[in-house]
Amino acid sequence: MQVLGIMGSPRVKGNTDLLLDEVLKGVESEGAEVEKLVVDKLSISPCKEYNGCLRDGNCVIRDDMDDVYRKLLEADVVIVASPMFFYGVPSQLKALIDRCQALWARRYVLKQEPPDLGRKGAFLGVGATRGEKLFDGSILTLKYFFQAIGVEYANDLLIRGVDKKGEIRDHPTALADAFELGKSLARR
Repeated sequence: MQVLGIMGSPRVKGNTDLLLDEVLKGVESEGAEVEKLVVDKLSISPCKEYNGCLRDGNCVIRDDMDDVYRKLLEADVVIVASPMFFYGVPSQLKALIDRCQALWARRYVLKQEPPDLGRKGAFLGVGATRGEKLFDGSILTLKYFFQAIGVEYANDLLIRGVDKKGEIRDHPTALADAFELGKSLARR
């Protein structure tokens, strides 16, 4: 089993990163292979709406997304971890999601089924505030992203009230919950 962890935060070793690492440890404990992408370290241009993808399902922009597409399509499980920036995902992660318009076009315009239906996805969200609707917009974005790449939105772990770097370590259950989520995702 191949698991792709997508770290959407620009803050390496921050709360989102620590949470994702714990989920990936849980996945590895079940024998799965893990790869972690740190989106902020990639060169991904935003979607320019050139619409080349509508012709053949491929984006005309050449950058690090070329490799990301392959990884998204090969993974059995895709885990997206993100902090909340103004009740949404950071622009770096949103660029990656938007560029999956090419995979959306393959599925919905060109009628090409994604590989191995039955793949799973999970969303890890971390936010400083405790707002009731803190994750609503991001959940909707991730559901449509997963749908476009042929992944079922299987689970999420949403942590409120965590802001300072490393503060998630003081949360009473977050890291243990993350590890258990990883184990459950590996048992597909």
